[in-house]
Amino acid sequence: MSTFEWLKGAWNGETDYEHGVLFPFVILGLIIFRFKDLREAAANDKGSFLGLVAVFVGAALYAIAYRTFQPRIAAGGLPFLLWGACHFLWGWRVAKILIFPLFFFWLAVPLPSFQQATTHLQLIATSLAHHGSALFGVETMVKGTTILPVNGDWKPLDIATGCSGIRSLMALLMISATWAYIAKIRLWQKAILFLMALPLAIIGNALRVTSIFVIAEYGDEKWAAGTWHDWSGLLLFYPFSLFLLLTVHSIFEGGLPWKKNAKRRLRREQVVKSGGTGKEDKVFVAES
Repeated sequence: MSTFEWLKGAWNGETDYEHGVLFPFVILGLIIFRFKDLREAAANDKGSFLGLVAVFVGAALYAIAYRTFQPRIAAGGLPFLLWGACHFLWGWRVAKILIFPLFFFWLAVPLPSFQQATTHLQLIATSLAHHGSALFGVETMVKGTTILPVNGDWKPLDIATGCSGIRSLMALLMISATWAYIAKIRLWQKAILFLMALPLAIIGNALRVTSIFVIAEYGDEKWAAGTWHDWSGLLLFYPFSLFLLLTVHSIFEGGLPWKKNAKRRLRREQVVKSGGTGKEDKVFVAES
């Protein structure tokens, strides 16, 4: 089995990496996003033999993976091969732009350590759902990862592995990393925006599970445990998480990102019209 065949098989519900099939398209989109910069960098730079060092590292990782039967190591070496080849052919400026898009592929490699975190996330989700339900007047009891009603007549609900939030966390890491890369903010702000995926996944998943208990208490138990359980991630978790990511991004930008980007474009246009004198640019700043 080749490395790509293994990856295709590993992107499944059991590993919580069903979104892995999206990574190649996201990486391609990030490269296209910087294509103009890449073309300019390739035209003004020359290849470097230092890129062969990264190629050698990638080849060595593949050899280690072959000898140890560890496909994850082979998959982790692929970005080194591609990045080193680009450095060798087109130089450092191109390689610098491609560092994130190519090594972003590491997030697509399923790691067993994340699976081990499922149990901890189950306990956290159970505790948060228990306390969150109390805020809406739904009294519950907790036994392990099972939540039972105190006054309601709905059946006990178990916070299973699928409800732990690990799957949502993996997908949200991909989204937040892409968002942070595209955002026009400082590096430390990009790091915070990326790391926000962890608390947002925990809070968003707790809100989703809490909504199931509230609907079971005051509404239809079967609908809450069935239809709403299956669709609440798409209808509640992701809109909530994306809204909070936008909020954090807007705080760093000092306003909504698209409005700030529009102002930047207008400012660049004013500089061009002023012929580099900056006179019209000063007028624009005063008016804004």
